[in-house]
Amino acid sequence: MTTPQLPGDDAVQALREALRASPNNTALRLLLADTLLNHGRGDEAEKEFREGLAASPNSLPMKLGLARAFFQQGKNSHALVLLEDLVKAAQAPPRAFLLHAKILAGIGEIEQAVAQYKRAVELDHSLADAEFATRLGIGAREAESEVVEGKVRAAWGEDEESAPKRDIERPKITFADVGGMEKVKEEIRLKIIYPLTHAAMYQAYGKAVGGGILLYGPPGCGKTYLARATAGEIKAAFISVGINDVLDMWIGNSERNLHSLFEQARQNKPCVLFFDEVDALGASRSDMRHHAGRQLINQFLAEMDGVKSSNDGVLILAATNAPWHLDSAFRRPGRFDRVLFMPPPDAAARASVLRLQCKGKPMEEIDFDQLGKKTDSFSGADLKAVVDVAIEGKLQEALKTGVPKPLTTRDLAAAAGSLKPTTKEWFATARNYALYSNQGGIYDDILKHLKL
Repeated sequence: MTTPQLPGDDAVQALREALRASPNNTALRLLLADTLLNHGRGDEAEKEFREGLAASPNSLPMKLGLARAFFQQGKNSHALVLLEDLVKAAQAPPRAFLLHAKILAGIGEIEQAVAQYKRAVELDHSLADAEFATRLGIGAREAESEVVEGKVRAAWGEDEESAPKRDIERPKITFADVGGMEKVKEEIRLKIIYPLTHAAMYQAYGKAVGGGILLYGPPGCGKTYLARATAGEIKAAFISVGINDVLDMWIGNSERNLHSLFEQARQNKPCVLFFDEVDALGASRSDMRHHAGRQLINQFLAEMDGVKSSNDGVLILAATNAPWHLDSAFRRPGRFDRVLFMPPPDAAARASVLRLQCKGKPMEEIDFDQLGKKTDSFSGADLKAVVDVAIEGKLQEALKTGVPKPLTTRDLAAAAGSLKPTTKEWFATARNYALYSNQGGIYDDILKHLKL
């Protein structure tokens, strides 16, 4: 069978051959990576840019190229980390400001996006993008546009009753359904569960029932699942809040939405109020240039402090893959004063997760402990993918033979061998923050996990 030709194959092949003859030629590697990127082959380009940065760690073109490769693949949080440093460089490439503007616009940081776009065009007029400028409201007149220079006109006549409400869940899962993570579970018990189950003892010490815990770590390691299990453990109401439940283009509405969600939790206590991707709502105010974003964070902090309403019985959990973007004010006592690292499960926990994932499925006697050892660095989501791939293989076999067969250790091991852990990319970014931006030792757990 003939292998299908990929876009730009001839040019890429020629450059690869030239690079084999001159492996230390940085300019040649940059040309190859750019060629791959221009032909939509972002994953291959990413690899080449990484190789180039390994040889030339301070190369601005390589850093910008890697950010572009991330952006092309939809890895915007990875691109943002690179660009935030890149645009601070004295000789930052103009295209870095344009890419930064596009990512900022995508996450709702419109005023900041306007500033970065204007900076890009000021440095290089050829980067002007009329369609993008219109979207940002640059040059628009207030009478004609809802967005003017990145500012959105406020909505009028909407009262608090129209603020959105989230469905209240009553999760059935408990900690018994969560594989591993015993240290994290115990921290949650001390902070959230025991104050409810041993209320008299906590009251004797004047300890209020409530407070917040921030869970951080690689994607797919069970942060959301653990939050639901926490509510199930104490038979509490559970309200899950995503970015879209709060953020609103109209000035003032985001704060109103946030207040409404806290009020809903207060009216249904005991209640676990869970914020997913909390860094998108509570990004560092020092990085913000627009007033509206800072106002939302101030509202969030006031709600957590219970300035106007008591939060007694409201248990606040939040999850983030990027704790370094969260405003430091959230980590003060009474707010997210417990910051818990959720690493990929260890070998025993991986075996436990696989047992839970295989529960109720047809299988032979499976050596889960052996499989746990063979899936180093796999997240909970990765392990679910292992089981899914193994089942798909069995289904294909059953459709051909007409005879369904149970899962075996070999099936799961083969599935694991065909997949790569998704956590390593996250640790590549987290490592830099843990080494160089670790005020107060908040990321010491990352260093311990990486044995640094």
